[in-house]
Amino acid sequence: MSAKFPGLRNAPQAVVAVARNFGWMLASRGLAAVFSLIYLAIVTRSLGVSGFGKFALITGAAQLLANLLAFQTWQVIVQYGVNHIENGDRDKLARLYRSAILLDIVSAVTGIAMAAIILHFFADALGLKPTLARATLIFNIIMLLSLRSTPLGIMRLRDRFSLAAVADSATPTLRLVGAVIVGIVHPTLQAFLIAWAIAELLTAAAHWWGVKKVGDFELIMKDGHEVRRVFDDNPGILRYALTTNFSQSLSMSAKQLPIFLVGGLTGTAAAGAFRLAAQLSRALTTLSQLIAKAAFPEIVRAVRNMGVGSLSGIIMRTIRVALVVSLVVLALVSLIGQTVLETVGGDEFGIAYYSLLWLAAAACMDLIVVTFEPSIMAAHRAHLAFYARLAGTAIMVGGAFLLEPLMGADGVAAAVFAYAVTQAILLGLILRKLVNERPPESKPG
Repeated sequence: MSAKFPGLRNAPQAVVAVARNFGWMLASRGLAAVFSLIYLAIVTRSLGVSGFGKFALITGAAQLLANLLAFQTWQVIVQYGVNHIENGDRDKLARLYRSAILLDIVSAVTGIAMAAIILHFFADALGLKPTLARATLIFNIIMLLSLRSTPLGIMRLRDRFSLAAVADSATPTLRLVGAVIVGIVHPTLQAFLIAWAIAELLTAAAHWWGVKKVGDFELIMKDGHEVRRVFDDNPGILRYALTTNFSQSLSMSAKQLPIFLVGGLTGTAAAGAFRLAAQLSRALTTLSQLIAKAAFPEIVRAVRNMGVGSLSGIIMRTIRVALVVSLVVLALVSLIGQTVLETVGGDEFGIAYYSLLWLAAAACMDLIVVTFEPSIMAAHRAHLAFYARLAGTAIMVGGAFLLEPLMGADGVAAAVFAYAVTQAILLGLILRKLVNERPPESKPG
């Protein structure tokens, strides 16, 4: 990459690695952004604002359940796998992989049981007829069984972000193909759910294909026996897995929660419009996640070798760039946001314009502090990031109930912005304390 961009030749190696990783993921997500606009236009215009609201609530519920229960095994693999690779210990690395797979399976089975119980007892209350309830359960099962956190972690640990980008591109590509076919043949809610479920299964298969290409599939199958020894191999791994799971699950679930607040407080039609606005603003949120995921392996190595204090330079550079990008994006959203909403979904979706402004502002806030949480987690302080997320979520839920009677769906969007601001302030204070302390040795956890 430095040969193509001479300006990077004198950059620190970690910065070059982050830029390379980010470039691969940005290419994948750029493709996803374009495809998502097309398939969203097909779904919204096929189902209408109320039907799309139901579709968004069903798919959002599946994602919420998966996020609540799924362990962020990719972070566990990167955090502890770096040491095993540097030491050349294949057996310990294989045990780490196997334990991550077991965590994924346990969370999936638990989620399936919970989904079955919820739909059995509350399908009528949720307005789901028997046929749609069955389709919803099948969709939830497939979503939960589409395990890809572990293979994603393996590819990122091996610095094969190109393969991960190809695998990630499967979801938007397959959704687009499915949406086109369903839109032509049988444009119903159940048919779109089936198309989304097939896309999830094939995306998971693409991720495991990536592991095979890396060469670690054989490692998983042949080495790493006596999985229980993973606790001795990786001191503090259980606490780290739990705290990262709580923090990331809360973060990802908080992004799904607003649509349920809108649906419950305002109705399915408002939920449909809000969902489209959230999808458009999610491009910024995705950008933040890409930077964080690209930087995490290098942050882990930097903290391991030089301590948290070594991160201050990259954090400040990221903030400066993010501020400029955020100002440009907010200006664009203000100018063309309503036009985009109406072009993609139809005139009835234009009511979500002010929600889009609030959500875009929240996404910009996330972008500005993008390196804060990865740095805190790399310093083995994931529990502190969890407390910040928890406080922000409480602010969001409380704000939604207070503002929705006054502002409708826009009030929920304003509460999302309050969540982003609260989280940014708390994460910033935590990171500042860690950088100033510069402890001699960080214990896992």
